[in-house]
Amino acid sequence: MSVNIMFVTSEAAPYAKTGGLADVCSSLPKALSKDNNVKVVMPLYSSIDVVKYGITPYMNGCCVHMGNCEEFYSIYHTSDGGVDFYFIKFDKYFDREGIYHTKAGEYGDNPYRFSFLSKASLQVARDIEFAPDVVHANDWQTALVPYYLKKQWDPYFVNTSSVLTIHNIGYQGVYGTEFMEYASIESADMHPMAFEAFGAVNLLKGGIAFADKITTVSPKYAEEIKGPIGSSGLHEILNSREADLKGILNGIDTDVWNPAKDIYIPQKFSVRSINKKAKNKLELQKRFGLTENPDVALFGFVGRFADQKGVYLLQTAMERAVREMTCQFVVVGSGEQQYEDYFGGMPARHPGECGSYIGYSEELAHLVEAGADFFIMPSLYEPCGLNQMYSLAYGTLPVVRATGGLDDTVENYDETTAEGTGFKFYAISSSALFDTIGWAVSTYYDRPEHMEIMKKRAMKKDFSWRNSAKEYLSLYASLGNTSSDLYL
Repeated sequence: MSVNIMFVTSEAAPYAKTGGLADVCSSLPKALSKDNNVKVVMPLYSSIDVVKYGITPYMNGCCVHMGNCEEFYSIYHTSDGGVDFYFIKFDKYFDREGIYHTKAGEYGDNPYRFSFLSKASLQVARDIEFAPDVVHANDWQTALVPYYLKKQWDPYFVNTSSVLTIHNIGYQGVYGTEFMEYASIESADMHPMAFEAFGAVNLLKGGIAFADKITTVSPKYAEEIKGPIGSSGLHEILNSREADLKGILNGIDTDVWNPAKDIYIPQKFSVRSINKKAKNKLELQKRFGLTENPDVALFGFVGRFADQKGVYLLQTAMERAVREMTCQFVVVGSGEQQYEDYFGGMPARHPGECGSYIGYSEELAHLVEAGADFFIMPSLYEPCGLNQMYSLAYGTLPVVRATGGLDDTVENYDETTAEGTGFKFYAISSSALFDTIGWAVSTYYDRPEHMEIMKKRAMKKDFSWRNSAKEYLSLYASLGNTSSDLYL
């Protein structure tokens, strides 16, 4: 039985992207679209290239009733991978630089912007004559959608349930109370088990209170956010909704991140031709000015230079590893200036042993995954993580801190049996990371047969979106408005 599913999001790849939210809100709808009717609603930011993506006008003169005014907008449309993407054109809020902020800081009217998006998305469903069985909201930016479905009774949505996915609980949308009238948030719902947070409005908290089901992006993260530290203060309301909270691991796009058909790497390979991976390693060494040696252990890192990613742990551990071990490092990323300066200066400090690229390059990201022997992710917390799954697909063994999705997806190496797909550490310390790098280096040189076994095992893992989509369809079915025998 087909299900009508509507995703509401502030970003979706390739149209507008600041992080993993955009990837999920593009790939998951496409995975669900087999045998189901899936729509995605998002803003039409001025940065979106409507010509490039075939986005065309769909409907003009649309109107949504906000709490103290009416707002008029237009709808644009494109389709991709069996999914209809509907874009809300409203220049007052979306014709500006950046999605959430500029270099000067966050937009002061963000609570108005995303209250509008949440309420207008439901009006879009009416406008396009689409009656969803499930509306799937994402993060604080669209967390008001479940609230509107629950509190503002509309016969059009009488059979519609809501799901709210928390992609990163560190971002909650906490603002002063001045926008409540515009957003139609009732004063009766300003209490500690709904929107209220120390006198302010917490949009994510309100969404958690009113959504029919709450998901997050890995099973381990679902457990972590029930604690006072992992929840960033929302543990009480999450524990009150424990029966409705579920962790579903994100997937990866196996058409894009697939060594057998990767358009960015010099040598394609598969688990049956894993020996061809060596050509990518030599190219990686060449591109980053490293000593070209196929027999040296090579570690890669691709990501944001932020404390959450554990880059300060990497700084100290890497410096020590280069001095005390025979290994190489390649770092690709950008972020906080202090880290850009540090990693940008690595090649001069350690010529032939360390290379770096400050910024983001899709080509280099793929080359690192394909050419490195190990991929480092020392995150303090990681709701899901994608790079460790990319690494496994390319036979590049992850070195990770055992948190969130990293713990769910990487199986720790067992020296006695050669079981495992990577190397884990637990303490948030540079010495723990250093020791684990040493463990990986030792395995590389002393137990090469174990390396080959683990690489092949890693490449056989299935982290496609198909598995995640099955779990989401099962969740939707449990809401009662959909068939229990849904399948992909």
